[in-house]
Amino acid sequence: MHPRAAEFASRAEADHGLDVDVHEFDEGTKTAADAAAAIGCEIAEIASSLVFDTPDPVVVVASGANRVSEAKLAAAVGTVENEVGMASPETIRETVGWSIGGVPPFCHDKRVPVYLDETLQGFDEVWAAAGTPQAVFPIAPEAIREIAGAETIDVAE
Repeated sequence: MHPRAAEFASRAEADHGLDVDVHEFDEGTKTAADAAAAIGCEIAEIASSLVFDTPDPVVVVASGANRVSEAKLAAAVGTVENEVGMASPETIRETVGWSIGGVPPFCHDKRVPVYLDETLQGFDEVWAAAGTPQAVFPIAPEAIREIAGAETIDVAE
């Protein structure tokens, strides 16, 4: 197992008592389409953790089938749309401790608000990044909400 995926699994166990079943794919799972193809599931079952500046960083765990509405996210966090945008790779690393494509929905280095795309609630199980662009793990959306302390919101365009 890649050291970063192993680190995520270890942190999930230590911090949350969660035994994650990490799956790694050499072809990568950087995009939701890549992940769905590798796993053999629908794109909507991919739980992509995206970091946005609002202007403070937040994590949105969105269905891979959805594009995040910056207007809806702005309303949810109490700001205006022009103050919402994707965080830079540096901000992502500094804030959550993971790199783009490998950001898990929890086990972040800094405490940041987490928002869960309400459309993920339609699935018993979704697949989220496990620390690298090649590693994912299955988890119930409700478990993401509980472990991450996420607020479930409508963020889909």
